[in-house]
Amino acid sequence: MTTTIFDSPLGQVRVTGDNNGVSRISCTDVSSDEPVSTALPEPVEQAVAQLMDYFGGSRQTFDFLLNPAGTPFQQSVWKALLDVPYGTTLSYLALSRRLGDEKAIRAVAAANGKNPLWIVVPCHRIIGSDGSLTGYAGGLWRKKWLLEHEQGGSGQLSLF
Repeated sequence: MTTTIFDSPLGQVRVTGDNNGVSRISCTDVSSDEPVSTALPEPVEQAVAQLMDYFGGSRQTFDFLLNPAGTPFQQSVWKALLDVPYGTTLSYLALSRRLGDEKAIRAVAAANGKNPLWIVVPCHRIIGSDGSLTGYAGGLWRKKWLLEHEQGGSGQLSLF
């Protein structure tokens, strides 16, 4: 596995992967002394370029190879997250219904919280049924920033 780090408006972004795909994307406020590779596998190189385009406002979708590790249930939730379009939000309940079991809302929320591919698998687009910005591993301020960024910086979020 190869890791690289770059600066973004939300902190340092860490991208990890190999030729089989990107397995982890995360963000932190803490500067890292972690060694980074200069020879990047193509999926990692593509991820960095596409994420930089996203932050620059010129990209709304991603098309590099993904390879996250997770249970079959987590994988199904993460796949469903890929169907939530840029600039929109969906409630945890609505996501549970899309997956065929509204009673699984807690399990869906837990899988959402374990998403290893920050931004690309858009868990930030999942909100509370009342429109609240509930739960986000990267911090609610990042979730708010991402949603506003996708709304064109208008500061007005739409539930659906």
